[in-house]
Amino acid sequence: MIADDVLISYGAETKTYKSEEIIFREGEFSAFYYQIEKGQVKLNNYTEDGKEFIQNIFSGGHSFAESLLFVDRPYPMNAIAIKDSHILRLPKSVFLNLIKENQEISLNVYQCMAERMYYKYLMLYNLSFQNPMLKLKQLMDYLKSYQENKSPYSFEIPLTRQQLASLTGLRVETVIRAIKTMEKEEILRIEKRKILY
Repeated sequence: MIADDVLISYGAETKTYKSEEIIFREGEFSAFYYQIEKGQVKLNNYTEDGKEFIQNIFSGGHSFAESLLFVDRPYPMNAIAIKDSHILRLPKSVFLNLIKENQEISLNVYQCMAERMYYKYLMLYNLSFQNPMLKLKQLMDYLKSYQENKSPYSFEIPLTRQQLASLTGLRVETVIRAIKTMEKEEILRIEKRKILY
């Protein structure tokens, strides 16, 4: 999203987070812009009964939760490292100054936030589906939409069955059954436990 060297020139520091380490918690106020150098991060919530709901998953080169730097509201979710991660962290006031001084970077940030809003609208609509295969297909269509090659089975879904369940609000058992049905209907293929869509 923003070149690492630009962030570093503005004073960003690299923080290391171990797998399952919390980066920020629901209810805390945003103090930093975060961009992943290496690793993977999920934004999630937990229901009253402890079930995890994953809002999104980000990997190297992506930023996360930057929209909350523009409002004075607490985080409505947690950010947790899925894998050991190196994350560039820039203080909020410096980030806001950086985008004020750099129109091209500012446009990139707004475009990224617009893409995230599109994803949120899509997933909100997805929650209204009763059919688990429709929920999974819509998510897979969205993930594949960023790939050049649109041919069948050309895209390996980069998520586990558990992550697919947590992103769609389904039980993992339901996801496994739906994926098997989708394979029988030739909507996807499974090779070495990997889902090819």
